[in-house]
Amino acid sequence: MSVLLSTLIDRFPALAECEKDIQSAYDLMLECYDNNGKLLCCGNGGSAADCDHLVGELMKGFLKKRPLSDFEKEKFDCNKLAYGLQKGLPAISLCAHSALMTAFANDEAPEFVFAQQVYAYAKKGDILVAFSTSGNSANVVYAVQAAKASGINVISLTGKKESKLGELSDVCIRIPETETFKIQELTLPVYHCLAAMIEENYFEV
Repeated sequence: MSVLLSTLIDRFPALAECEKDIQSAYDLMLECYDNNGKLLCCGNGGSAADCDHLVGELMKGFLKKRPLSDFEKEKFDCNKLAYGLQKGLPAISLCAHSALMTAFANDEAPEFVFAQQVYAYAKKGDILVAFSTSGNSANVVYAVQAAKASGINVISLTGKKESKLGELSDVCIRIPETETFKIQELTLPVYHCLAAMIEENYFEV
């Protein structure tokens, strides 16, 4: 077991029952990034905030600085930019495109706002990370269905109860709580752990 995952379980013993699924999610993410894929993330409300948060931890330094190599720095005419940029792990929050989402919701079907983006973005090797405390949010379920139709893997983070996302996802991390705020409280350390594990694999500094 990764030291980071072991530390997560030590700090949050309730997550011990999620350990195998967290490891499986990490393995899928590693496969995705090894093959130059990207993460697509969707969710509603607090889960939308979790999407933005996870993307933030992946796209820039989280626990490490991730400086460009000397070879990469030589590509820039501007030294300040070359030394200011960091290496990122490609990830997109589907919750952040307000103009597209409101236009599609107004012109077409509100429940398909994430599915439309998944279908447009998804390429072989990508992953959809679906956040839903109930596991049954209609627009998130449709996004997962679009992901499966596009041939990409799905990782979902839900509450303890059986759900549609649990049935459809390749990996479902079922947080061992049933109340929304309690699920959210334990969801954050899970994706922080995943982000840290991925970062540790790719970056030394």
